[in-house]
Amino acid sequence: MTTNNSGKTIVFIHGLFMNPISWEPWIQFYEAKGYKCNAPAYDYHEGNPASLRNTINPELGKLTFGQVIESIATFVNALPEKPILIGHSMGGLAVQKLLGMNLGVAGIAIDPAPPKGIFSLKRSFLKANLPTINPLKGNSICLPTVEWFHYAFCNTMTLEQTKIEYDKYVVPESRNIPRSSTKKDGKIDFNKPHAPLLIIAGEKDNIIPSSLNKKNYEAYKDKNSVTDFKEFAGRTHYICGQPNWEEVAIFISNWIKSQGL
Repeated sequence: MTTNNSGKTIVFIHGLFMNPISWEPWIQFYEAKGYKCNAPAYDYHEGNPASLRNTINPELGKLTFGQVIESIATFVNALPEKPILIGHSMGGLAVQKLLGMNLGVAGIAIDPAPPKGIFSLKRSFLKANLPTINPLKGNSICLPTVEWFHYAFCNTMTLEQTKIEYDKYVVPESRNIPRSSTKKDGKIDFNKPHAPLLIIAGEKDNIIPSSLNKKNYEAYKDKNSVTDFKEFAGRTHYICGQPNWEEVAIFISNWIKSQGL
C-alpha cells in the first residue's frame, strides 16, 4: 500500500442489520481491480451473522451513531493513505459524515440513511423505519423478522429468496443508531466544501426511497465540490446484494476513475 493519497484504498462501511461479511463479493470485485479493501465492523457486529443472532451482546443496545462514526474514524486515521469510502444505508450516511471530517478522497453513499433534517412522509419509509426506532422499545435490541426484511430490503424477491439472504447476512441491531442519526450525530454541514461524493438510489427502495436520496443530494450547496446522483431502475434497498449487483459496482468504479482516482 502506498503512503500518499493515491486513492487505491477502499473502506467499505456496512449499514444496519448487516456486518462486514455482506461486503465480501464487493471486496473480491475491487481487489481484482487492484484496490486494497477494508471493511471495519461497528462495535458488537463482528463475527458470523447466525452466531450473532443466537448470542446477542446486551451492550449492543446502547450503541449510537456517534460512537460508530468515532470508531470508523479511528480506523481510517490509522491507514497509510486517505481512502475512498463506500457505504450502504447507515454506512452511506457514515460516508457523508466522514467526508465532512475530511477523511476520504472520495465517497460513495449507496441508499444512504438521511442526515438530520432530511425526511420523508412516504408511507413505505415510515412503515419500514418505525419498528426499529420505536421510542417505546427503549434500549432493547432489534432483531427483525424475515417478513420485515422482505418488505424493507428485498421487496422484489420472493419470501423464500429473502430468507436465504436473511440467514446469510442479517445481524441484531441497536435502535439507538438510527435514533441518534436523526439528531446531532447525523448532522451534515451541506455548505462545507467536500471531496467528490456520489449518492446512489434504488428506484424500488422502500426503506430509503429514491426521492429521499434526491433530497439528500440536493441539500449540498458548495458549487466547487463534486456531488453526483444516480438512480438505478428496479433496485431495492438490497442493491448491493441483488442479482447483477456488479452493474452498480462497475458504475461506481467508472465514477471513481472519472474523479482521477
